[in-house]
Amino acid sequence: MSELAVWFIFLLPLGSFALIAALRPFTGSQWRGAGVITLLAVLGSFILSLFAFGSVINNGDHNLGFDTHDWLAVGGLEIKVGIVMDSLTAIMAIVVTGVSLLVQLYGTEYMRGEKSYARYFAAMSLFTASMLGLIMASNLILIYVFWELVGLCSFLLIGFWFTKPAAANAAKKAFIVTRFGDLGFLIAILWAYVATGTFELEGLKAAVEGGVIAGVGLTWLCLGIFAGAVGKDTVNRASRKMTSDSDAWNARSLAEKPIVRLILDSTVVPLRLWTLSRYQLAT
Repeated sequence: MSELAVWFIFLLPLGSFALIAALRPFTGSQWRGAGVITLLAVLGSFILSLFAFGSVINNGDHNLGFDTHDWLAVGGLEIKVGIVMDSLTAIMAIVVTGVSLLVQLYGTEYMRGEKSYARYFAAMSLFTASMLGLIMASNLILIYVFWELVGLCSFLLIGFWFTKPAAANAAKKAFIVTRFGDLGFLIAILWAYVATGTFELEGLKAAVEGGVIAGVGLTWLCLGIFAGAVGKDTVNRASRKMTSDSDAWNARSLAEKPIVRLILDSTVVPLRLWTLSRYQLAT
């Protein structure tokens, strides 16, 4: 399978987000075409994910091994752009696109009549693209960027009815508290770069195997990554704990639309497991 085809797994939902956002001022907030565009984009990503999985399985190394591309150079700092398509990524791509496809299919009718129908599907497109970018990124910088975009989309979906105080407050609480976990993740990324001089996952793996990071340093690195994974758990808690007014994760707005809760439960939880698995493989 070509690298361009694998890129389109990520680019299709990203493109649907951009298209809906660009057309919304002209088509109106209740434009039904937004749901169709999102559905077709995610369907395309799902089909490509199945082909990618087949290619990975048939590859002897279970890794398509695409090269990275130069993106940004500032002094001695070089940041590259690349995608990873190994067995873990292929399985997670099917999970993400498969669940998202079912959610979009159900949501096209479930959200019928909503005043912000187009905004909902724009957020869902960006959410799907962010999750795919996260699992496919080849370096720590891109992983962190998509990690934060997943948090942003969760905030947008939890606070979808932002005119309601309960929904707005729930979104703000979930967004603010997850920043603590993300701070640990960011510190771990910076520490990895200081210790190894690279943001690439392959470089990190080589550094650990060579003993560049070991002992206490490796322990703190793992704890920082774990903090990021735990931080994302607050989003999942926000979709569950809807009964206690004093609970920091209260998100009663999600009770009104189980479609949002479905995608949060079905994708954010596996993403936490992916994070721990990916770094376990890298180290």
